[in-house]
Amino acid sequence: MSDPLLEVEDLDVYYGKSQALDGVSLTVERGEIGGIIGPNGAGKTTLLDAVAGFLDYDGTIRFNGRDVADLDPQQLVTDGLVYCTEDRDLFPFFSVHENLRMGAQFREDRDAVRADLDMVYDLFPRLDDRRDQEAQTMSGGEQQMLAVGRALMGDPELLVLDEPTLGLAPVIIDDISDAIETLNEQGQTLLLVEQNATFALRHAHRLSLLESGRVELSGSATAFRDNDYITEAYVGIH
Repeated sequence: MSDPLLEVEDLDVYYGKSQALDGVSLTVERGEIGGIIGPNGAGKTTLLDAVAGFLDYDGTIRFNGRDVADLDPQQLVTDGLVYCTEDRDLFPFFSVHENLRMGAQFREDRDAVRADLDMVYDLFPRLDDRRDQEAQTMSGGEQQMLAVGRALMGDPELLVLDEPTLGLAPVIIDDISDAIETLNEQGQTLLLVEQNATFALRHAHRLSLLESGRVELSGSATAFRDNDYITEAYVGIH
């Protein structure tokens, strides 16, 4: 078996004297969808910020077998770790097409970029219909599609999605769901972080439960679905 694409071992993160993550460990295997669930304030975004190179930490993070402690976020993107944040970070006055092109700014193979543009427009036809529209004038759901599309333009080996369904209407959540399934069927590895446990359980192959900065449970999606605490606390099945 090949090494995991992402390995996090004994990760500690502090904000001043306050400890946000305490000994967090997890792996994401190549070709799978890894999931992280947990309540607000559990440390989910802090974990992703550390993985993506935005925070100092104690412990070890390896991507593609390489310790990334000395790599900055741009280097990680170039190496294939692309992070779609909860805030989306779009260029509001740029068009859909311009935002997507910005996602490929570090790539040199123009033919591959054009092919990926076509792929994103096929994945999200709404973006194709609005390719000349300014990002700031789009609905929240359309902006989320654009954020995911722009991340894909970075040619990720690992696509990290932070709360991709937050605040979205059910019809848009279905579109995001279909896109995640299609991408994974095409071989894309994903790390999906969600407060919406139902959505995460629908897609992830393996999950970790993060509470108060610690991983309290890890296992297969089946094991999570069969766990009474998970279903009662996070899925609402009583």
